[in-house]
Amino acid sequence: MSNPDWLEHAARRGQSETWTLAFVFEQYRQLEGLSPDDLARELNCSRDTLLWMSLCRKPEGDTRREQVTAIAERHGVTPLSLARILRHVEIMATLAMSTRDEQTGTSRIQLAARDRIDRGDDDEPTP
Repeated sequence: MSNPDWLEHAARRGQSETWTLAFVFEQYRQLEGLSPDDLARELNCSRDTLLWMSLCRKPEGDTRREQVTAIAERHGVTPLSLARILRHVEIMATLAMSTRDEQTGTSRIQLAARDRIDRGDDDEPTP
């Protein structure tokens, strides 16, 4: 059975809705520099399964664990791999918010990285 024509469009549109897994998956892909196929491989599922999962509501609240398990079981992925992606995006969003410079709106992490590049620092320690 093939997927409906609207599935890819709906998943893509969901990327702008913070309450969807499509949003979480897009954030994760951007953070890690992954393609949709790479993300599907990381979840050990097909690209079509990833699209269907993207339409799900992001697990939240007191029943988060049960929600993650239900989504994972429904789509044939391991709950741990899905939970790890959710947690990674959540941590990075919290970190970005807590390190935001109030005057410029730029992340302090971005400023530190930019400062390091401007100074010409590299990974090698100076003797």
